[in-house]
Amino acid sequence: MAIQGDFREHKQMLKNLGVEPVEVRLPRDLEGLAGLIVPGGESTTIGMLAREYGLESAVRQRLEEGTLAVWGTCAGAIWLAREIPEHPDQPRLGSLDIAVQRNAYGRQVDSFEEDVNVEGFDRPFHAFFIRAPRILRVGEGVKVLARHRDEIVLVRSGKMMAGTFHPELSQDTRIHQLFLDVVLDS
Repeated sequence: MAIQGDFREHKQMLKNLGVEPVEVRLPRDLEGLAGLIVPGGESTTIGMLAREYGLESAVRQRLEEGTLAVWGTCAGAIWLAREIPEHPDQPRLGSLDIAVQRNAYGRQVDSFEEDVNVEGFDRPFHAFFIRAPRILRVGEGVKVLARHRDEIVLVRSGKMMAGTFHPELSQDTRIHQLFLDVVLDS
């Protein structure tokens, strides 16, 4: 989704994996796509623009039809979340049964990077947490794939993935490959 946030970095990661990315700004841009990455950025802005441009309803419909896999990173995870307790009226897709807290670790100056263990990976993944959200709760059918200390940082439910960090800032393509595997399993 190329309406706001760090979509260029995700595009480069996909290119590194041999995938030719498409910038999605309008519902018609989803035609023929099997996967969508919703990048980090400003979650309220992403939600407002996705609603205004018709992407919210188009993505929801494709998810319900089972024709689209969606992965949200940082602000993208917030957009996917069913609940944002402190901001219940924030525009969002709300399709993934998780509750999130925005900017859970503090302000920009409190951002950090650290290794996290991801299920199925043979070595830790170096993750960048920038004004990162916290996953407070996962619903039934949502599988936790990674934790940072005791905090949930990466989940999957069917064709949806959400992570609270920025894997596109790493040189490590494994999380992007994990999403491509979700897309290919679809």
